Amino acid sequence: MSLVRYELDGHVATITYDRPDALNAIDAEMRRDLNDAFARFRDEEQAWVAIVTGAGRAFCAGADMRNGAGSTGEFAGTFWEKPTINSFESGWEIFKPVIAAVNGHCLGYGLTLVTWCDFVIASDRATFGFPEVRMGVPTIVGAIRLPQRIDWQYAMEMLLTGEPISAERAHQVGLAGWVVPHDRLMDEARHLAGRLVAAAPLAARAIKEVAVRSRMLPSLEAIRFGETMRKVAAATDDATEGRRAKKEGRPPRWTGS
Repeated sequence: MSLVRYELDGHVATITYDRPDALNAIDAEMRRDLNDAFARFRDEEQAWVAIVTGAGRAFCAGADMRNGAGSTGEFAGTFWEKPTINSFESGWEIFKPVIAAVNGHCLGYGLTLVTWCDFVIASDRATFGFPEVRMGVPTIVGAIRLPQRIDWQYAMEMLLTGEPISAERAHQVGLAGWVVPHDRLMDEARHLAGRLVAAAPLAARAIKEVAVRSRMLPSLEAIRFGETMRKVAAATDDATEGRRAKKEGRPPRWTGS
């Protein structure tokens, strides 16, 4: 039985951490299932947008502290040669939009994943934190990514104290885009997903890739890369359909091709 549920409804994939008795903490089996779910989302043609959430009262409590062996994944290689980009949390390139619907405790690995999502909708019961420093170990991907998402001082406060913050505080510092009543969380996430799938999926992926890569490029190179992506997207069937639909005054029928 998988510890991560994957459900496709139309063009929206919902990925659910499903180990509620352990607060969705990640062990080796769950790591394999989680990676499989995100690989399926990445590769499935009809999946255009993902919602990731948790079953029970936690989104994800991080690594399983009772049985954390394999929680980062088991990969070939010796010492330095082991791959470090080995999951969505650690930086898999998925340019389809991803929504985090944070239903409860979001700690460690869970928060690392959230910092890689495009949208964060938090239940008013949610909490966020990187507790690793209080256990004597550093968080690495979190330390790289959190200061790119929120103000430096707020990021350092979370990273260096290890203290959790509330959903409202996460909204104040820019980590969560929305805070909603707990029982409306998935409705709000699905509503946002519905707005996203109304857009041309390949154009959306091109925009996200340009947004991600341009942060690491000088402005001229970023513009040149973006213009190249524009030409690629303009040659797709969906671009032709978009122009035709505009001319005919009707909604476009996207195919993702």
